[in-house]
Amino acid sequence: MNGWLLVAVLAAVAIGLRAAGPLAIGTRRLPAPAERALPLLAPALFAALVATGALASGESLHPDARLAGIAAAAIAVWRRAPVLVVLLVAAGTTALVRLL
Repeated sequence: MNGWLLVAVLAAVAIGLRAAGPLAIGTRRLPAPAERALPLLAPALFAALVATGALASGESLHPDARLAGIAAAAIAVWRRAPVLVVLLVAAGTTALVRLL
């Protein structure tokens, strides 16, 4: 299956599950820990997909320049940079590491 198609399917499933939750439980509330964790599920899934894509090559792990780009992007996000800046930092760092 194409990687982007898989991402789209997983995103649709995540959105569907998130929408189905309130419909399934009705007026009942989730326990507090579950309510705090629910908004973090989609970003965690996306982060896992990005990490797998950056570290995996076939069936084995091969860290390369993409890992440096992700680390630089994580630092830019931590410093609250705009999305465009984060993308430029990640791409620039990856290109620089590949050049070296």
